[in-house]
Amino acid sequence: GMTRVSGLPVPSFGGLIAVVVGVAPRDGAVPERVSAPAECGRAGPEYYAFPLITTKNIPGTGLAKGTAQISFSGASPYSVAVTADGSYEYDVDIRLERMRVPREGILVAWVTTPAIDEIARIGSLDDHLVVRGQVTWNKFIVVITLEASDDSTAAMWSGPIVFRGLSRSGMMHTMVGHGALQQENCAAYGYDD
Repeated sequence: GMTRVSGLPVPSFGGLIAVVVGVAPRDGAVPERVSAPAECGRAGPEYYAFPLITTKNIPGTGLAKGTAQISFSGASPYSVAVTADGSYEYDVDIRLERMRVPREGILVAWVTTPAIDEIARIGSLDDHLVVRGQVTWNKFIVVITLEASDDSTAAMWSGPIVFRGLSRSGMMHTMVGHGALQQENCAAYGYDD
């Protein structure tokens, strides 16, 4: 999770980007990729992952836990992948634990902006309750719903929300428009720390 540049630890995610100038790869080799572990469920530093909290809206989810693991997209041979408009592209590995696969319906993962004005479907969770997708927003919420069918063309969920969680970057709030001691209610977005 940490890389050393000139002997100093530098995180490769969480808002800090290490830029190394004047270092060329030897023998034309592709530079070593500096990113969070891409393997789903593998523990990384705290800022690479965030919890998904159950809403307890469906039976069997009371003790269930979920995690969203974030890493820079593997679509680039460099440390950071960007889209055509210059946004960072992240891989999101989602895993639920201590929960049975529902007998009816399909668990589907979504990402949305904190204002819920943009929504993107990640995909349906497999039999191991795992799914991987991409997101290009800096701050986002992961939402897992129980859908009646697996409609890959759906623009928004229609079933009940089963889990939700706020990305670590979502912890950075502006206090503009708030009183000196008033803060945003992070729990409303699914952040529990």
